[in-house]
Amino acid sequence: MDGPGFTASLVAGGVAGTSVDLILFPLDTIKTRLQSPQGFNKAGGFRGIYAGVPSTAIGSFPNAAAFFLTYEYVKWFLRTDSASCFMPVKHMLAASAGEVVACLIRVPSEVVKQRAQVSASSRTSQVFSNILYEEGIQGLYRGYKSTVLREIPFSLVQFPLWEALKALWSWRQDRVVDSWQSAVCGAFAGGFAAVVTTPLDVAKTRIMLAKAGSSAASGNVLSALHGVWRTQGLAGLFAGVFPRMAAISLGGFIFLGAYDQTRSLLLQVSRKSL
Repeated sequence: MDGPGFTASLVAGGVAGTSVDLILFPLDTIKTRLQSPQGFNKAGGFRGIYAGVPSTAIGSFPNAAAFFLTYEYVKWFLRTDSASCFMPVKHMLAASAGEVVACLIRVPSEVVKQRAQVSASSRTSQVFSNILYEEGIQGLYRGYKSTVLREIPFSLVQFPLWEALKALWSWRQDRVVDSWQSAVCGAFAGGFAAVVTTPLDVAKTRIMLAKAGSSAASGNVLSALHGVWRTQGLAGLFAGVFPRMAAISLGGFIFLGAYDQTRSLLLQVSRKSL
């Protein structure tokens, strides 16, 4: 295994991502249906809340693995003194780069998943085939820009806050945080980031669910936000904020805690084998 632990980051990220996405899938379905243009009940209500789960199961591991591999590599590449005032900037740049790369995998999985979530009568494979037939490969990447524009601000808030909280906790107890402590920091950071970026998530959902050829399907985030504001006001921009906050807080606890724990175990095994 390499010095900076990139292989450990890749595997740990994949394990953490798959775990959290599958555990919290029902909350994600409810959030998507609350944000859908046809409304919660017409989108399926509480029925078939695991619709679209195969897409998530396939995409989660490579998506999270790509994010954390990129995140750790950029942190290593931009290595600075731990006391440097540039540490938050380093974490922001690393998280942003990770999101750009991960979204290449995440967006097709997300498009298929969200279409299936609001059309529970359709199988995931059928949704995938319909997208390819009607829109081609570009249909799978509809909403890529809106997803990146959602994920980068989210990560700009979540990861520097997570790293800062871990550093503060480590300083207070005069030792490195345990995995459960990292998980608690991740829950707080994720929940806070989820609330402030909900309007961008609403815009991304509307773009992904829009009919092919419609103005909403063009991927213009500002236009989507304006449309929601005009028809539903502030409540529309924050539709699904509570299940999103709950899912991402719990997700941050599982995701970042599992990542730290798995990465630490892999690095320990690697050191013992040397």
